[in-house]
Amino acid sequence: MRVLLIGANGYLGRFVADRLLADPAVQLTALGRGDDADVRFDLATGSPGALTRFLDAVHPQVVVNCAGATRGGARDLTRHNTVAVATVCEALRRSGCGARLVQIGCGAEYGPSQPGSSTAEDAVPRPGGPYGVSKLAATELVLGSGLDAVVLRVFSPAGPGTPAGSPLGRLAEAMRRAMQSGDGELKLGGLGAQRDFVDVRDVARAVHAASLSAAQGVINIGSGRAVRLRDAAAVLARVAGYGGALHELDGPPGGLRAPIGHPRHDPDHPAPVAYPYPDGCGSWQQADVRTARDRLGWRPRINLEESLADIWMEAACRI
Repeated sequence: MRVLLIGANGYLGRFVADRLLADPAVQLTALGRGDDADVRFDLATGSPGALTRFLDAVHPQVVVNCAGATRGGARDLTRHNTVAVATVCEALRRSGCGARLVQIGCGAEYGPSQPGSSTAEDAVPRPGGPYGVSKLAATELVLGSGLDAVVLRVFSPAGPGTPAGSPLGRLAEAMRRAMQSGDGELKLGGLGAQRDFVDVRDVARAVHAASLSAAQGVINIGSGRAVRLRDAAAVLARVAGYGGALHELDGPPGGLRAPIGHPRHDPDHPAPVAYPYPDGCGSWQQADVRTARDRLGWRPRINLEESLADIWMEAACRI
């Protein structure tokens, strides 16, 4: 099976590449902006015609799109998450390869949900920020393209390679610094949000399964269980062997809190404030993952403690 992987150097793309390469039946070609890609191509600026010529030359049976941006202003997010997907869809429509498209979406497309509820694929998306809006627009482009396509809405990925700027990455870095300095207490903010964490290696398994399946439409990829960030911090402290006290900072009026791992309060340099979890999804998010089980034969295998242990191992090795 010839697979073209777009975004192989990204957080999710690296693990998807490893998973696909482990399948002896897969012949993988990586397309991206980096020097180590098999083919260098920038989806945000490249033309559909140029990509079509490449598709006709390689003739993939599956195209997996892991490319995109999670940070930046609305313009950059639109260019990298929406315009780029429009380029992929148009190129596939023009090409004679007839490839299946596996698009990586995200749980932020749904926006806030009712605490205690599980969000299924038929929920009406109401993204609460520009990132979710840009990803939802990409999903709508894929669903309306007429292609053989599936969108995997990945909730909150965790595990090895977790970006240092993410909530779990910042949490691990704050703990590393506290242990390095011998600080017996760690003051953290923004721990009230509850998210559905899914290990990045389980996400890669889901992409592999979707590549082999005939499933179309939207499929949620998550653990099916919301975890409070405060509880994740306690698990991380246990796996790290941190014996100090964890104190949650009280947030200022209006529901805003200081970001995770912010230094102790300095009256001369007041702490900036930020929403507890910067994805526009409010205080709660939990995926209904029955569709992934029924249509892909997929279930998450790696628990959050193992994911956090891997995050901590990388943070602890950072100098």
